[in-house]
Amino acid sequence: MPDPTQLLSGVTVLDLTRVLAGPYCTRLLADVGARVIKVERPGEGDEMRRAFRPLDADRDDQSTYFVRVNAGKLSVAIDLGHPEARGIVLDLARAADVVVENFLPGVAQRLGCDYPVLAAVRPGLVYCSISGYGQTGPLSDRPAFAHVINAVSGVMHLEQEGERAPRVAYLQTADVLAGTHAFGAIGAALLRRARTGQGAHLDVSMLESLIAAEDISYGSVLNGGPEYPGPRAGMVVHAIGDRHLAMQTVGAPQLWPRLVAALARPELAQDPRFATPLARRENWPALRAIIGQWLDRFKTVEAALDALHAARIPGAPVLTPPEVAAHPHLSARDAFPAVPHPTRGAVRVTATPFHLDGRPVGPTGAAPYRVGEHTRAVLREVLGYPAGRIDELLRAGAIAAPC
Repeated sequence: MPDPTQLLSGVTVLDLTRVLAGPYCTRLLADVGARVIKVERPGEGDEMRRAFRPLDADRDDQSTYFVRVNAGKLSVAIDLGHPEARGIVLDLARAADVVVENFLPGVAQRLGCDYPVLAAVRPGLVYCSISGYGQTGPLSDRPAFAHVINAVSGVMHLEQEGERAPRVAYLQTADVLAGTHAFGAIGAALLRRARTGQGAHLDVSMLESLIAAEDISYGSVLNGGPEYPGPRAGMVVHAIGDRHLAMQTVGAPQLWPRLVAALARPELAQDPRFATPLARRENWPALRAIIGQWLDRFKTVEAALDALHAARIPGAPVLTPPEVAAHPHLSARDAFPAVPHPTRGAVRVTATPFHLDGRPVGPTGAAPYRVGEHTRAVLREVLGYPAGRIDELLRAGAIAAPC
């Protein structure tokens, strides 16, 4: 039974997504109570089943990557290219409140599951399309992954930081941002539907999501100013012993007088090189050297951080992922909940990054262990298909289910 205290209790989501941007969005929807029916390709399923890191020694279709972004979902295996698949998808759409897809623009139309087709059988449907470049424009038909979007967004250039050539970024930022924007837009569209009954077609672009996340250069460039490439003035990473700490001296006007006091260098407040935020930015190498000399007085990262904390200057140690996973702060906030797993007993995943009514938000259940694990149950219980019809579809190859 749905939990009526959940934000999206009673909402059904038809999830036609794969890889990261779409699955991250639908994982968020599942975490706040939506029933998410994930459609996977028979046999192979979502590509990320075979990503880093395998959980089963004798199988390659259960990665930690897949479990994390697909926890709490139901897996239905449908061959969307099969002639009999169209009727199944239309029936699933009739039962759904939300559809999310991240096909290359045009593919959903070819498969007969685009917005006009599904909205015709489900008035009031909230349909969200996530793609690299958006559903319109001259680049819309190009395939996209986060690395490519990082390049075309200008962010890769801004992160070059004086190196001879741009570098590969670590984070798949464009995917996660697009998924998060889609999550928010879907929530807003559902609110409008509750007021008016009107559905929506949402068009979320990874490229525009990443551009919107840049906070300095585009505001300047769009208004005739220069770009502001890294490294960012006012942000410090400093080695103490065999460890590093990060500290920030910009972002709030109070930080500068606090820094001057911590350095015990009152004359810096009157130094024309540092008298204004612009001057400090232009003379950052000199100021950075002064800060570095002060930090060199500390024997440990902890001692330096104690001084920064006492001065009310933001700072933190540079941690490794294992250190983060074991951190008592994140433990106190239940940031790494566990979901059941048939062979591992439990698998730890990341929680949804907000709390609700004073409680952490995490997965409502396990990730689907096998492709099509819930095919029979969903067709029987959600769509009302009789057992004979399900068997016919299985024999025809339109759907699949594990034995």
